[in-house]
Amino acid sequence: MTTKPKARKFRVKRSTPAPDAAAQPKPTGPTPVDTAAPQEPPAQSGEVSSANEVRGELDIDAIRREGLTGRQLRMARRVAQKYGLAPTSDFDAVRLLRGKGIDPFQRSNMLELVVPPQGGSAGGPGDRRAALPAQSGTAPGRVQLPQTLPAGGGINLPSTELSPAERRQREIGDIQRDISRRRRKKVGLLMVRLAFFVLIPTFAAGYYFYNVATPMYATNSQFLIIQSEGGGGASPLGGLLPTQFATGQDSIATQAYLQSQDAMQRLDADKGFKTHFSNPEIDPIQRLEENATNAEAYKIYKKNVKIGYDPTEGVIRMEIVAADPAVSASFSQSLIGYAEERVNDLSLQKREDGMRDARIAFEEAQAKRREVQERLIKLQVENGVDPQAEIAAIRQQITQYETLLIEKQLALAALLDNTRPNAARVEGARGDVRRLEDQLRILNDRLNSATEGEDSLAQRAVELQLAQADLAAADAVLQAAQTSMDQARTEANRQVRYLTTAVEPVAPDEPTYPRAFENTILAFLIFAGIYLMLSLTASILREQVTS
Repeated sequence: MTTKPKARKFRVKRSTPAPDAAAQPKPTGPTPVDTAAPQEPPAQSGEVSSANEVRGELDIDAIRREGLTGRQLRMARRVAQKYGLAPTSDFDAVRLLRGKGIDPFQRSNMLELVVPPQGGSAGGPGDRRAALPAQSGTAPGRVQLPQTLPAGGGINLPSTELSPAERRQREIGDIQRDISRRRRKKVGLLMVRLAFFVLIPTFAAGYYFYNVATPMYATNSQFLIIQSEGGGGASPLGGLLPTQFATGQDSIATQAYLQSQDAMQRLDADKGFKTHFSNPEIDPIQRLEENATNAEAYKIYKKNVKIGYDPTEGVIRMEIVAADPAVSASFSQSLIGYAEERVNDLSLQKREDGMRDARIAFEEAQAKRREVQERLIKLQVENGVDPQAEIAAIRQQITQYETLLIEKQLALAALLDNTRPNAARVEGARGDVRRLEDQLRILNDRLNSATEGEDSLAQRAVELQLAQADLAAADAVLQAAQTSMDQARTEANRQVRYLTTAVEPVAPDEPTYPRAFENTILAFLIFAGIYLMLSLTASILREQVTS
């Protein structure tokens, strides 16, 4: 059947045999002829394209319009090559595969794409697909019923050669069995590695925790460090009342001391720490060797003395582990006593320095005041009377004499104003004036002039006033030193630290360690993690080497 040729499809093409017909194998025996099968007319040759070519071009145009990606086209070409097709382009490969009823973009099983080697007795899948219809003597794609074969000639005997389909199934079965065998081998090797690196060590650890490890007893206790807060002058005991927690530095310092080698050596000297853990009844892993060094004993000490500080509550928690419950409680009591001594010594130096400075200043102020006071008393003894009172009396007398002098001078002036004054009265007035001036001169000399070996009255008064001022200043300094000393004493009381035991250590009646189940699970997780890291590392290295 042909179609009407189109003007744009004219081309010059050599007549070549159909690829399907050339790929069909020749039958080895007589083949029955199906008279009922219709005979297709031979394809026309010449310059006009055939109907199949035009249909193929139309199909390729439709495939182009589908918008397939480059990856899909490359996949279609690879699938067409696996099926033995010879496409002229990627779009032609899609067309040929769809003509064979194969979806080139379907993700198939890897085993279905296995192709026997080329050049063997069996052709590719495409050859077998093309040969099967040809063996029946019919056109490709036509469904035929089974045909009878004539008897005779030995053609009904079974052949010793396998058909391509059977050989393909056998090869696929061999590949599947090989893959299963390799998978079982890998699983077996994996189980061996897991048993060697994980299961056996975990079993050994569990056996130790359940059957070998010595039971250990843990004594728990809690204590906190508080400081006193001075209450000022409202209460004489205000500086002795503990009202708040100490700073975190004090608690951390106490924790560090209890976990130090110094505390371990002191505990060994007082309670025999090394002797207890060197007991032969303790298992070898937890036992301390005889005549062990302090470094070895300190490792055991850090393992069995666990101290933690909670900054939110200000509480120090301590857990002491020993092979005997009474020994564990004794160790805990001793360490609490060491911590209390250490707490008392934390601020001792600071308190002593503050009190010493305040005490020295107070003693100096006292000595200065005593010296000034002795000087004042000495001046008062030397003067006999108060210079201030004597000066006041002399000044009062001077005032009185000055008043009388003015009156006598006025009287003398009145007498002299007469034209013929009385000489006797004038001389008397002049004598009074002269005597008053002499008395004033004597009083001024007594007030301001100094005698041999003695200071003047004014100088003695000034010295006395200076001594009194020095005494007042010494009193103020002494008062300030007294106040400073009181403040230093209050601050020293405020800086005092107290250790208060919140939970007393009590000897346990049941062993706390080992926790066999938890430790066994932990050992399994540790060994599994180690194996996982090693396997990942080996896989990465193997990939890097083989790439």
